Amino acid sequence: MVKFDLDDKVLEVAEGTTIFQAALQAGLSIPHFCYHPAFAPEGSCRMCLVEIEGLPKLELSCSTVVREGMKVKTRSEKVVEARRSVLEFLLAEHPLDCPICDKAGECKLQDYYEDYGLYQSAFAEFKEKREKKVPLGKTQVLDRERCVLCTRCTRFLDQVTRTGELGIFERGNRSEVGIYDQTPVDNNYSGCLSEICPVGAITDTDFRFKTRAWFLEPGDSICPHCGRGCNITIEHVPGFPRVPGSRRVYRIKSRPNAEVNGHWMCDVGRYNYAFLDTGRQERIMMKDRGWGVEPAWDSVIRFLAAQLTSLVSGEARGRVGVMASAHLTNEELFLMKRMFLQDMGIRKIFLIDPREGAPDGFLLTAERVPNTRGATEIGLKCGLPDLTGLAGGLDLLILFGTDLFERFEPDETKALLETVGIKVLFTSRQGPGNDAMDIVLPATPAAEKAGSFTNLKGRVQSFVPVRTACGEALAEWIVLVRLAVELKLDPGFYEGLTNVEDIRAALARDVLFFGPRS
Repeated sequence: MVKFDLDDKVLEVAEGTTIFQAALQAGLSIPHFCYHPAFAPEGSCRMCLVEIEGLPKLELSCSTVVREGMKVKTRSEKVVEARRSVLEFLLAEHPLDCPICDKAGECKLQDYYEDYGLYQSAFAEFKEKREKKVPLGKTQVLDRERCVLCTRCTRFLDQVTRTGELGIFERGNRSEVGIYDQTPVDNNYSGCLSEICPVGAITDTDFRFKTRAWFLEPGDSICPHCGRGCNITIEHVPGFPRVPGSRRVYRIKSRPNAEVNGHWMCDVGRYNYAFLDTGRQERIMMKDRGWGVEPAWDSVIRFLAAQLTSLVSGEARGRVGVMASAHLTNEELFLMKRMFLQDMGIRKIFLIDPREGAPDGFLLTAERVPNTRGATEIGLKCGLPDLTGLAGGLDLLILFGTDLFERFEPDETKALLETVGIKVLFTSRQGPGNDAMDIVLPATPAAEKAGSFTNLKGRVQSFVPVRTACGEALAEWIVLVRLAVELKLDPGFYEGLTNVEDIRAALARDVLFFGPRS
């Protein structure tokens, strides 16, 4: 450990720590453009200059390592004036685009001007004009007038994806970012470019001109699109009172977690969020089969409880089938196993193994569901049921999710469903399989409920709702608890489950090993 003085405060940090990193650890933010924790120090922006006692000139905090007894000033008059000068040169050629720039409201250049600028420009020359809309690839657009040449984008493609599509061309004040040999950025992490750009130089066509940053409400969650379990931030607009239909998700961003995804996320997770707003199953749907059941949760739960009671008490539990999904949380899978297998003795419980995708060798995995590992540790094994053997042998089939329709051919699922007595589906989306069901119950995706997933390395990651549920949708665990209470299954256990934390505690008591938590 090394002791040094930072702004008249004595700090102790590990040997090899830079002044910039030490300041971050102390809760002090030093302005910067080119620094990023995932890259080696670059020192190109000159904004992180600090004053070190005994040295004749200012030094870069991002690349200067702390030494024993060093005395550092981060806000001295000399430092502030240097930062003002750096900003002045950057702004001399920077366009006055703030009102129409997608980065407005979250731009470092704006923030630092508020802190160090607020001066009248001394430049009488016209600003240099450059290309304003340079396509870099499938989702990214470059505005060369706004670029501050921090090189974050080129270093990301060189050091992280190792595809190297971008470089700095020309010299001096003609330097600019461009693609090599007209080869566009077409890797699975292209969306990271606009995310790490500190200004509005690189923008994302998926988000470009859709809304303003200050309307967005962020919420931390876990990506449900593969077994990695990348930590993400979902940015959404909750809706405007006078604008019907204005509630929607506008952007997904990566959230740093060194143990899971570092600072990044793939484009599959970044752009596949339409299911949160488009084609949602918002209402309970029931076919009129003379049951006299109203399409309301209380009525449906009583109906399902009556059907299950009749079948189980009459020793026809073998004619009940349950198909689970690795899209469900650990808490929901645990409740399902406890209710149907342990308390009701139902043996035909299947966890459908969804189709695999192509892994990319970095973050994206072959399994495209978030909780296969959790289901396995709880005691539910993925596999494919014999649909031919099930056909004609079920009076009640309860499906959680649409994996059945995505995994099997339409003719196979049709042959099974035509022979089943009552078919119930929990889903958050409308789809071709919904019309084949007798009862469709609106469920919530991970962004609208609390729970946890276990990623492929065994790390249990919990999450909370980012926004309110859509329409009549309920989390599956809520419905399962209400159904168990209606069935009068072990009242001392189920009636005490009022939230996800209660279920998680019960799960921890039941499962011997349940992985490291985060």
